[in-house]
Amino acid sequence: MGDWELLLPGEADVLIRGLRSFQLLEMGSEGWSRQHEHLEKLNMQAILDATVSQGEPIQELLATHGKIPTLVEELIAVEMWKQKVFPVLCKLEDFKPQNTFPIYMVIHHEASIINLLETVFFYKEVCESAEDTVLDLVDYCHRKLTLLVARTSHGSTPSEEEGSQDITPMQELQKQAELMEFEISLKALSVLRYITDCVDRWAQSSSPTTNNKQKEKEILPPNNPAPPGKLQRFESGRWQTVVPSEQQKLSKLDGQVWIALYNLLLSPEARARYCFTSFAKGQLLKLQAFLTDTLLDQLPNLADLKDFLAHLALAETQTPKKDLVLEQIPEIWERLERENRGKWQAIAKHQLQNVFSPSEQDLRLQARRWAETYRLDLLEAVAPERPRCASCNSEASKRCSRCQNEWYCCRECQVKHWEKHKKACVLAAQGDRAK
Repeated sequence: MGDWELLLPGEADVLIRGLRSFQLLEMGSEGWSRQHEHLEKLNMQAILDATVSQGEPIQELLATHGKIPTLVEELIAVEMWKQKVFPVLCKLEDFKPQNTFPIYMVIHHEASIINLLETVFFYKEVCESAEDTVLDLVDYCHRKLTLLVARTSHGSTPSEEEGSQDITPMQELQKQAELMEFEISLKALSVLRYITDCVDRWAQSSSPTTNNKQKEKEILPPNNPAPPGKLQRFESGRWQTVVPSEQQKLSKLDGQVWIALYNLLLSPEARARYCFTSFAKGQLLKLQAFLTDTLLDQLPNLADLKDFLAHLALAETQTPKKDLVLEQIPEIWERLERENRGKWQAIAKHQLQNVFSPSEQDLRLQARRWAETYRLDLLEAVAPERPRCASCNSEASKRCSRCQNEWYCCRECQVKHWEKHKKACVLAAQGDRAK
């Protein structure tokens, strides 16, 4: 196996062939956990392949074996679990787990899948292999973007530094889930942008519905310019202060929004299906204020978008069409909700007893399997930047000597963070000894 390979030759093919959908009741079970580990390996291998610009077997295998629809269904299933079952678990008075790692694994599952989709959807053939489930994926992205816009509009973007030190393990888990939700929403934005690269293909067949495309256009336009002074951007997994000289530089996320808008508005097929009502026209014309010379220097193709908006400003608005329109609609969320409606409490209690109350032996076994799943040398090789201190978020150069998993900038920070890290550290160390 080469330095940049996590999976043995042929192993990726076996793992991808075995991917399947799980019921909400099965989340966290033995079979589900195995598949989660397989997805983590596929995720890391896909990132490694993209990083070193070598062959792309993961994306090819996912498309060849028709597994993108399976990933989309798993993505929406765990999203529903987090919304419907996880809150019930948090309220159960008799649920006081000694270790929340098994629950965290389910919460993290959504992030793993959306990250994998973001990596492989760069290739149009993979995006097209989603087939009808692309409607469900667009609907999923719309939910995430709605959440993101609502959060930023109220100035409530999460921060890792918020919160008290004196919180219960379940409260800490809820905080981690909220932080993760923000990053998932940003990944969904990138996935949506890649879907818009194929908008002509979908429009010629049974495209993501006109209503969905209209909703995306209404959500995607940028917010009002930030006030003068301190500006922060979320990049490389954390908030970073932008110096004044860099504030006009286009961020990766902003670029994704502009490219998505460009694809949606300038595609002949999409425009033919979109109704430019008075409201929609007014919303879209707000973009003109952002199309500055500085922006056009960084994304020259947006000059075509600027010309289109100038033409739209002079064009007559359209009245909504009243013709009979037959179109496909997303169905995975509705089907899962219909199958599990009224069962959320029962699912939570079943998982409390059978999944999320593991013995010490089970936890040690799980720790060993996770140590085998992650190779720290590969993770460090593809990290976007140097490791960050688990306590103060500064650049870190020292690793926990016991588990080798957590990073710190100094001894003082390690001591300060020990109470939080202790359980995971002991568990990881036990797993290493058991190997």
